[in-house]
Order: sequence, then structure tokens, then C-alpha cells
Amino acid sequence: MATARIFPNPGLASPVLQRRRPGWVVEWASDRPPRADPLTGWSGGSEAQAYVQMRFPTKEAAIDYCERQGFTFTVQEEPPRKLLLQSYADNFR
Repeated sequence: MATARIFPNPGLASPVLQRRRPGWVVEWASDRPPRADPLTGWSGGSEAQAYVQMRFPTKEAAIDYCERQGFTFTVQEEPPRKLLLQSYADNFR
């Protein structure tokens, strides 16, 4: 079974704006690494749960859901950082 990860909603960059749209996200990490599809070459996996995110209004609600469903989980107090990829040419737009 996959492990759930609970973290604050990273939807808005500014901490001031995050107060307007609070929330916590429950996301599942896959136990198996992604594999390449032999026909298309795209990577993917057989666990659909790895692509699901659930949003809750409070951290306690998210923890309560995971406990009721019997999921193992970890709580992160800060949202995960997203890497912004851009090319060198983007500097000249």
C-alpha cells in the first residue's frame, strides 16, 4: 500500500495570499518506480492512486481521513518546492 503525504496547499506563491485560500493536500507516493510504456515510450505506472490529490480545509481533517482509512502517512509543515524550468532564451522575452 502507498504512503500518504500531508502538506499545506502550495497553490499560491505569496504567504499573504495563502491565508485567503488555506488548505492541506493529501498525496500518495507510489511504492513502485514508473516504467516506460513499450508502445509510446512514456513513463507511467499501474497505480492510479499515485496521481490523486485530495484537499482538506485543515491539517486535522486530513490526518483524521488518513487514520479512518488506515493509511500510513507523514506530515510536512511546508509545501514541497516546485522547480521552475525555463530555457536561456526565456531571459530575452
